[in-house]
Amino acid sequence: MKPAFEKLAASAEDGIHCNVVRGNSFGCVWHCHPEFEITMVQKARGHRLVGDNLSSLKPGDMVLVGSNLPHDWQSDAHGPGGVQVVESLCIHFHPNWLGHGWLEMPAMQQVKRLLERAALGLHITGRTRDDVEKLLVQCPEQSGLPRVITVLQILQRLAVSKELHAIASRGFAPELDPRDEDRVNRVVQYIQKHLDETIYLESLAELVHLSPGAFSRFFKTRTGKTVPGFINELRIGRACRLLAETDLPVTSIALSCGFTNLANFNRQFLRLKRVPPRDWRRRFSS
Repeated sequence: MKPAFEKLAASAEDGIHCNVVRGNSFGCVWHCHPEFEITMVQKARGHRLVGDNLSSLKPGDMVLVGSNLPHDWQSDAHGPGGVQVVESLCIHFHPNWLGHGWLEMPAMQQVKRLLERAALGLHITGRTRDDVEKLLVQCPEQSGLPRVITVLQILQRLAVSKELHAIASRGFAPELDPRDEDRVNRVVQYIQKHLDETIYLESLAELVHLSPGAFSRFFKTRTGKTVPGFINELRIGRACRLLAETDLPVTSIALSCGFTNLANFNRQFLRLKRVPPRDWRRRFSS
């Protein structure tokens, strides 16, 4: 499934697009754009898809997304009390944000290497994340030169950090075509809506008017994941949240996440998380 191409309108004053999200969803689809992006999740739980990597999402998550790297942030359907609250902050800047050749300056070589590494997406962690947050929250209130200076400070801090972790696999090379926006999002939304049910390959293929075989190849080529693998990762991600935040029995959690067989749930959980479900829960309760 090819990601939607998104065209962003940067500030004419400083060339930076700053977006504050507050609501019950992130309001985005699987998409890409030429701009680099730094996104910080302040409130929300769910998952993020960056390239071919699907990971759980929680408050504090911070990512640097490279130019034209497909990505999507999705909140869980419901949070505590039945309502999901989403708050996030992100900035975008074009590779030629400061003019052609700015990354060739000797003083910018560390930043240039940082942005090259961002081609796979970078998860920002540790003290680096805390330092960047202090700078990032200033951006919505700034404009012009002060905001340019703040973003450069963020890039400098990231460029020297050892707390950045590549997200997508090195072999990820999607076929990008903005015409497939509707098809990919139709499929993803259907999967999310029916995650606690049996999801048939034929049903997904019908959504995009392909045969099951053609749809499987289509999905694998565009996302780097098999259809069953993608669904299992979403289900295990939801199970992790329920194990950490509720006292529901493991069997009930497995059923509510769409697994009809407890042994299969335990096997898939162990494969993806390297520990059994009960050990995962103990980590959060201790």
